[in-house]
Amino acid sequence: MPTAPASSFQTLYPNNPDPNQPDTEVLREFASHLSGRVRGELDFTTTARALYSTDAGNYRVVPSVVFAPADKAEAILAITTARDLGMPITPRGSGTSCAGNAIGPGLVIDFLRHMNRVISVDPQKKTAIVEPGCIEATLQKTAGQYGLRFGPDPSTQNRCTIGGMVGNNACGPHATAWGKTSENIVSLEVVDGHGRHFTAGQGSLATVPGLQELIEANLAPIRTEMGRFGRQVSGYSLEYLLPENGGNLAGMLVGTEGTLACVLEVEVKLVDIPRAPVLVAIGYSNMIEAGRDVPAILAHKPLAVEGLDKRLVDVVRVHKGPGAVPELPAGEGWLMCEIGGADLDDAMRRAQAMAGSANSSAVAIYPPGEDAARLWRIRADGAGLGGRTPVELDSDGNVVGGNEQAWPGWEDAAVPPENLGDYLEDFTALMDNYGINGLLYGHFGDGCVHVRLDMPLGSQAGVGKSKEFLIDSAKLLGKYGGSVSGEHGDGRSRSELLKYMYSPQMLQLFAAVKHLFDPENLMNPGVLTRPQPLVGPAGSHPDHHAFEQLQKEIAPDNLEIGLRRPAAKTIPAATGFQFRHDHADFTTAVHRCTGVSKCRADNSGGGEFMCPSFNATKNEIDSTRGRARVLEELAGGELIATWDDPRVTRALDLCLACKACAADCPAGIDMAKYRSEVYYRRYRGKVRPASHYLLGRLPVWTRLTATIPGMAAIANTAMKIPPIRNLAFKIAGIDSRRQMPHLQSHLFNNWAPKHTCARKASSAPRSNNGKKYVVLWADSFSQSINDEGARDMIAVLVSAGYTPLLPPQDLCCGLTWITTGQLDTAREKITTLVEQLTPFALAGIPIVGVEPSCTAVLRDDALDLNIDAEVEAVSSAVYTLAELLTAPAPIGPDSTDWMPNLTGKEVVAQPHCHHYSVMGWDADETLLNRAGAKLIKLSGCCGLAGNFGMEAGHYETSVKVAQQSLLPTLAQHPDAIYLADGFSCRTQAGQLAGRGGVHLASLIKQNQNAMKARS
Repeated sequence: MPTAPASSFQTLYPNNPDPNQPDTEVLREFASHLSGRVRGELDFTTTARALYSTDAGNYRVVPSVVFAPADKAEAILAITTARDLGMPITPRGSGTSCAGNAIGPGLVIDFLRHMNRVISVDPQKKTAIVEPGCIEATLQKTAGQYGLRFGPDPSTQNRCTIGGMVGNNACGPHATAWGKTSENIVSLEVVDGHGRHFTAGQGSLATVPGLQELIEANLAPIRTEMGRFGRQVSGYSLEYLLPENGGNLAGMLVGTEGTLACVLEVEVKLVDIPRAPVLVAIGYSNMIEAGRDVPAILAHKPLAVEGLDKRLVDVVRVHKGPGAVPELPAGEGWLMCEIGGADLDDAMRRAQAMAGSANSSAVAIYPPGEDAARLWRIRADGAGLGGRTPVELDSDGNVVGGNEQAWPGWEDAAVPPENLGDYLEDFTALMDNYGINGLLYGHFGDGCVHVRLDMPLGSQAGVGKSKEFLIDSAKLLGKYGGSVSGEHGDGRSRSELLKYMYSPQMLQLFAAVKHLFDPENLMNPGVLTRPQPLVGPAGSHPDHHAFEQLQKEIAPDNLEIGLRRPAAKTIPAATGFQFRHDHADFTTAVHRCTGVSKCRADNSGGGEFMCPSFNATKNEIDSTRGRARVLEELAGGELIATWDDPRVTRALDLCLACKACAADCPAGIDMAKYRSEVYYRRYRGKVRPASHYLLGRLPVWTRLTATIPGMAAIANTAMKIPPIRNLAFKIAGIDSRRQMPHLQSHLFNNWAPKHTCARKASSAPRSNNGKKYVVLWADSFSQSINDEGARDMIAVLVSAGYTPLLPPQDLCCGLTWITTGQLDTAREKITTLVEQLTPFALAGIPIVGVEPSCTAVLRDDALDLNIDAEVEAVSSAVYTLAELLTAPAPIGPDSTDWMPNLTGKEVVAQPHCHHYSVMGWDADETLLNRAGAKLIKLSGCCGLAGNFGMEAGHYETSVKVAQQSLLPTLAQHPDAIYLADGFSCRTQAGQLAGRGGVHLASLIKQNQNAMKARS
């Protein structure tokens, strides 16, 4: 059959450096059969195969090809063609499966990309029909217009798909009230391993020849072993096929993980949105006692009962600051219980009654509002936060240990709720025996425990120990009548463990069901079971030896097959970043990514910034997870082996280096740092992109224009002449649609002593003479491009009672060198800066920065660049203006006479990404609220992000990012003050919206003057 040309198919990602060409006869035949018949992307490239080789589990299986069908007909064509060619088939949604369920060899079908619609909602019947790639949050938003919702709601609901929920039988917190996914499905349209296309529903067993006879011949084991409690998700839920349950084929297919059929369309049940749900937090001495109290809480019919370990909350406090966590009742662990009612008063009465029945007096009740929402966000981030072991804190709250990688694998076990406390007691003892640690949390109301464990998966010896632990855990679970999976599915992590949960007869029955649907073992092979026909009732084989052989033949893949971490090579820190929190190993750092893909969701509703590039392009490769997976492939060395591989370049190209992931990724990924390290290793001693020489060394050039008389004027004039500007920009790698910011003809440090009371000082004053000193550090942008914020900062500091000192020379933090991976020079710049600031820091004099991105360098990156000077002392002494002004005395002001009056003033505030991510913006928000401003705080990056938005090839993405929050908000508030401390944030608004912005210092100064004028 002729080969389909590479140009016949689109790749999943634009600017993909790989040829899109099938490389085997089977793949060429597959491509030829689809050629000219599909609109969806058919991607054979190494990039796509690398990105789809993992999900949110521990495994890596490289597919041969990825297909994103445009519609149902294309999906059917691909499935039947692959089946005819003997190609394995794995359906995939968002890839948030925690057990290796959504990866496989052969063909991976991406249903998320195009088949993601809510087709219809019937508010009278309380049902909806959706495509399998529909994000659950999309369904919830659509159904919410009718006062309805889909009951199950896993923590990944803002990025997981309904098809994925069907595959794993997902649940979430509110399964306590409304049941798991299998209890909320009307029908499924599917294609099975035979190529049969049918709709499964109630009473449709005859659709699959032999299925009804198989069930009728094995009623006894199904009735005794299956459906014993609500969260028994492992294996095939054959109880749905019993006559007393109506022969519900759709219910049984839920949770089969794509091993029997691919889902093409789903009809779901909907429930009423509860009125005024109230959250009750109950504190306990430990998680075991919390587990033991669950039955008493369940008597009140709550909507949800979640367990939350105090150590997980400690992670949030360390990661985002104490203010990120509302006040909780005393305890080392909590039950978070949600309860509804006819109205708020009724819900509050029910909440108080439930709290009164708890075996704890440590109770807090949260009516609907921000505190309750923040607590639910902490719980929703559990899968990522739990991806690290508990932090160990000293008496001052500093991290002194812990925070190690923790893995899924036993993150989903469940027991009947009445057994939960005893199970937790024995399980934590087992963890102690093995020296394994993890954070306990989960859906305690259903007996489901989510815990990720620091199993030593980095070596083969460690894998062996981990497997022993998992086997012992499965045996322990059996003692309590539990299920190795409570909602995540068995996948590659737990399928081997089913033999410790079910009888050999039941395992044989699973294999027989598989044979009826998929006799060639093409549907997600290696997971759950292998197909084997059954003659007579299960377990009736007379030959013991033959029976044992049968058990081997139907066994799924062993759980150690395909683990990704042992294959990764160590990449020790060299002379770039030291990765001090990751054992000085780049590989360990990038493997922080758990794959739960919070970066693939729009998190702006919760005030978060991650991930602006993904939200602009909607491409996996432009997400934090996608980039991490490419870098993990680099560490593995199979598909990607070198730092200069064009696939690595493509993955990092649209990273804005905004550091939002460093704050918002619960696993602590810092892609901006990884990007800098890659650029450092790739380009060190080699020719760099042109923009690295101009924008990456911008402080050098702007210092020249500021100090050489007439140079700034010449440059400013030249940049107003389009042919000159366009030529210069082309040479420098800058997009011609951009404007060069206006350059000033002086350095701030030379201007300030002549026009203000600020004085240069090379050391701390020996005596304060009653003065309150502060060092004002003006970065390179404030020194030579725009010093208005620095000038106004002097005035504000003086009005607040400070005597400002200036460093003896203009000092650069090396930010632009860091961003472009010129880390040797960055280290030199930071070392000089730290040496100059050290005397002040050691004397207890605060240092306040002007530009937030540069301030963030001293607070973060400087600590990881192997600086010999007193970098920690300086870092601890550095403040933003708002942090300084809101700090308690003696660091903060002695009075509030300096406060501006912003009453009635509408302020649209754009926190700089580095400000938000490294320092946090709470102090700024506090200050503005105290001043009476009508604050509209933007969530998300402005899109310029330093040199990113200036570089050729980035303009479109930069604008799309700005359109997410900045531009529409400015348009909605045309008369508002635009507040942006970041120079690039002001530049972006000026160039794209024609709106000038002000620094916080300028806003304070202007409104101090307004107050004086009125008085």
